[in-house]
Amino acid sequence: MQAITQKRLMDFLEEEKDSLLTEWKHKIIVDDEDPYKDKFYENAVHMFTIILEMFSKTEDEQKSTIEELAIKVGNERAKSSNNIGNFVYNVNLGRSILFSRLPKLNLEGMQLQDIIYRVNDYFDHFLYKSVSYYSEHKNRIIEEKTEFINSTHKDRLTLLGQMTSSFIHEFRNPLTSIQGFIQLLQADNPDMKYLDIIKNELDQLNFRISQFLLLSKKELIGKEKTRFSLNQMIEEVLSFLYPSILDAKVKIVKEAPEEMELIGYADEIRQVLINIIFNAIDVLSQYRDDPKIEIRAYTVNDSKIKLEIANNGPAIPENMVKSIFEPFVTTKKLGTGLGLFVSREIIEKHKGFLACSSVQDRTEFIILLPLATQPKNEKQVNEY
Repeated sequence: MQAITQKRLMDFLEEEKDSLLTEWKHKIIVDDEDPYKDKFYENAVHMFTIILEMFSKTEDEQKSTIEELAIKVGNERAKSSNNIGNFVYNVNLGRSILFSRLPKLNLEGMQLQDIIYRVNDYFDHFLYKSVSYYSEHKNRIIEEKTEFINSTHKDRLTLLGQMTSSFIHEFRNPLTSIQGFIQLLQADNPDMKYLDIIKNELDQLNFRISQFLLLSKKELIGKEKTRFSLNQMIEEVLSFLYPSILDAKVKIVKEAPEEMELIGYADEIRQVLINIIFNAIDVLSQYRDDPKIEIRAYTVNDSKIKLEIANNGPAIPENMVKSIFEPFVTTKKLGTGLGLFVSREIIEKHKGFLACSSVQDRTEFIILLPLATQPKNEKQVNEY
């Protein structure tokens, strides 16, 4: 562009500066609560000054100046928490107002097109850098807030766990005494009514307490792994839950054709089985007239035991299946949301895997555990 044309453009922009900025200011969209609304005119003047310097500075110098302004404005937009769309609209509004006045220069087509191209480039670069900075800054703020919330939530859960563990331990002492006296009463009065029901209810309560205690890890102290029969444990669990099975009229179909042994904490694996089967009984008692639970156990590749526990209850919603093993997630009105969470913790601690699949009329829990392969007389090693 010839020097005379450049001078005409600069003189023209200087003459139009005040009226252009005033028109721009009157047409912009600004939120009254925007803490940086008074900065608009200052930023607009800065942008206009950059355009005025388009012939007096190199392209790199111009881009550097634009980026400095873009970062400043992007930071203001991020802190203001206002609609970024309004900001983009306001910038493009200024561009349109400037372009609407350029025909007054009466320049040739190529000269005018060159000016429009360069001004467009400045505005586009400014918008790109400011919106990019805004997005990065916003994401950083969200990440920091999320981290703070997660940390606070974790601290509260830790405190809640400590309080619950202390309370539950205190609660278990009198419960143990009551269970002992019930056993004495049964021995002295074998025909007394309701003692079996009271004992069963106390056993159920003790089982729920154990779920909470497992979260505190306190019961692991002094415990050792043992070798035990899975087939026998399944029978023990079904016997323990027999009153509930009978009350809900649930048909149990069990298939465990071979003797299978595990090495681990027998009471914890028992708790997992009780939890899954009892949950199924609870659901089936409210849903079907022909409730059924299928239990299948078999070995896989001579190294693992696969246990499948299925029921013909309603399908668990897909979004719940994905989170059902998370703490405090439950499908029951009075559930704690800890049973399956504890079960997964136990199975994974035993180097196993616990999963759930659910469709209409069939919900299945699949457990994979290492098969005990070492000789029975070999001493077990406590890894925990």
